[in-house]
Amino acid sequence: MCALDMADSPREGRNGLRRWAGRDGALHVEGLRVVHTVGMNLPIDVAFLSDDLTVLRLTCLKPWRLARGGRLAHSVVQTKAGSLERWGVREGDQLEVREAQAAP
Repeated sequence: MCALDMADSPREGRNGLRRWAGRDGALHVEGLRVVHTVGMNLPIDVAFLSDDLTVLRLTCLKPWRLARGGRLAHSVVQTKAGSLERWGVREGDQLEVREAQAAP
């Protein structure tokens, strides 16, 4: 389980991961099939998801690179390199998004 920020649009998500610098979480962006790291100086993990949040493809994207999710990709989750492996995310997994519960 991790904190997940939801971008409202691909446009908002383009630079959204930069906001996550130093935080342990991820950014979900709907409507993306391509991710790039132009202008970034650290690698990121990327999970391309189908419309039902099934992981189609995982990649660790180095700076100044581009990755495509394919025609079935509906959205992406981006996070710090190594996070997806640490969380045990694998291709074929179906992710679940839940609202965070307020601490008592």
